[in-house]
Amino acid sequence: MAGLRLGPLLRQVDWETGTGATVWVEADRPCEAEVRCADGAGGTARTWQIAGHHYALVPVTGLRPDTETAYRVLLDGEQVWPLPDSPFPDSTIRTPAPGTDAPVRVAFGSCRWAAPPSDASHDPVGPDALDTLAQALARAPERPRPDVLVLLGDQVYADETSAETRRWLATRRDLSEPPGEQVADYEEYTRLYYESWLDPEVRWLLSTVPSCMIFDDHDVIDDWNTSEAWQRRMRATPWWRERILSGLMSYWVHQHLGNLSPTELAADPLYAQVRTADDGTEALREFATRADADPSYTRWSYRRDFGRTRLLMVDTRAARVLEEGRRAMLSEKEFAWVREQAMEGAGGTPGHPGHPGLEEPGHPGLEEPSAPGQQEPGAPGQERPGTFGGYDHLLLGTSLPWLLPHFVHDVEAWNASVCGGRRGGRWARIAEDLRQRGDLEHWAAFPESFDALTDTIAEVGGAPRAPATISVLSGDVHHAYVAAPDWSRWSSRPPRSQVRQLTCSPVHNSIYASIRLGFRFGWSAAGRALGRAFRRHGRVAGSRLTWHKTGGPWFGNQLMTLTLQGRSAHLRLDQAQSDPAGGGARLVTALETDWAG
Repeated sequence: MAGLRLGPLLRQVDWETGTGATVWVEADRPCEAEVRCADGAGGTARTWQIAGHHYALVPVTGLRPDTETAYRVLLDGEQVWPLPDSPFPDSTIRTPAPGTDAPVRVAFGSCRWAAPPSDASHDPVGPDALDTLAQALARAPERPRPDVLVLLGDQVYADETSAETRRWLATRRDLSEPPGEQVADYEEYTRLYYESWLDPEVRWLLSTVPSCMIFDDHDVIDDWNTSEAWQRRMRATPWWRERILSGLMSYWVHQHLGNLSPTELAADPLYAQVRTADDGTEALREFATRADADPSYTRWSYRRDFGRTRLLMVDTRAARVLEEGRRAMLSEKEFAWVREQAMEGAGGTPGHPGHPGLEEPGHPGLEEPSAPGQQEPGAPGQERPGTFGGYDHLLLGTSLPWLLPHFVHDVEAWNASVCGGRRGGRWARIAEDLRQRGDLEHWAAFPESFDALTDTIAEVGGAPRAPATISVLSGDVHHAYVAAPDWSRWSSRPPRSQVRQLTCSPVHNSIYASIRLGFRFGWSAAGRALGRAFRRHGRVAGSRLTWHKTGGPWFGNQLMTLTLQGRSAHLRLDQAQSDPAGGGARLVTALETDWAG
């Protein structure tokens, strides 16, 4: 009898029709996986094999819009989910009602170190926000449930393993040899996903709340793709090749595939090859090899539409151009795609020559078709009387914040200039060392990319059918804050859209005193003054864009939830805190605020 090793994860729910979904599972042997819903909907898929592991992404069809139905998972006809004696409610699939003005609830965060506490009564890094959310939803089914959980990176920590995982690694190899206590290959990556997703609360949560995911650095290694010098150093180590290929392969299997719609999956040649092969390992390994060598070979970024809310998840790690003098957060082709997806439905022009990182009209990157399954702008059903266009809210999911504390932004801009040789070779070597030691590799460390992203946001926000709000969802920096740009120096025609930087991190990780002090200083007047001194030394002009913090900083394990309805947005920040009355943890609201376009 086949057994369920991992999952189920409810990944996609079809917001265009409300009739379909996808469910991801891992079995312990080849089998037929089936999702069977209480209302008669369902689907089946044969497992496929990677490195001795057996996976399936089951398309569920026949769902009814605006309903909720419980589902079971069967392998070769035998039920394996729900688990026997589960303390959690049934896993369900909730479908939207297309064409209505129902709210869309987007919960998001990043940086979840999944290591279980050695003492069950005390977690040294505090309560896990995902665990706490799951407990809250399980205890109170009437509580508003997120329509989607957006995980913005560091879903697993390949470079910071738990004591339990280290003991398991020691049974496979000598930990005194590189990479030591970090993971080395695909099999060891699967261990990280088991540790993270077999957590009972998180397993149930991911089975009943759809999820969107993107990697950040720790999914591969801290500061992944910081610079050309960093990459050259890593590629010279004997263990790096296996690590990067295994990281990309395991991400494709566990995270990336579930981000795609059934239409996109059907058009994916690699997915077709893996599904029809006896063993898809070599095909996936060849794909990972080419993806690592050429950032434009594949696209990890993707688009999801939730009614009149558009989410663009942007790859800010693998799509980088690292050559000094040409550094960019995204390749030209990738940036053109992001801009095209943002402008579609906003009434803008297809090309925008002259901005760094963006391609001229007619470049192949701009001629690619829209995301599969999406209607073209102006198609029937896309416009509604009284609205501004194809969508009301734009969410840009980028693991790294666009707007940082001012001191941090200025130091990264200084570092980029000095590394580029502005102060000579000796300072360039010093700055490169600081770049790698200090994690100076956010949008501000790629100044032309920062400007190009800012231009894109301004253009979308000023388009004829501009969305009401543009929110940049980010994590990475182990604190939470809200920032708003001031467009007075950037453009004579400021965007009509309300624009916010929404940063939320970590979901579950350490908050060191140095982080608290550093980021508080980064937002302070003294930090701004010191940042200007760094700019002068690096001969960097002041930014044409200014911004101010409107909330935070908040420190702790936390999640933000953005509720979007009509032309209005509501933001809530919940922190996971130990319940002083006992009984585990609870979510405590630290912020609630509204804005509208």
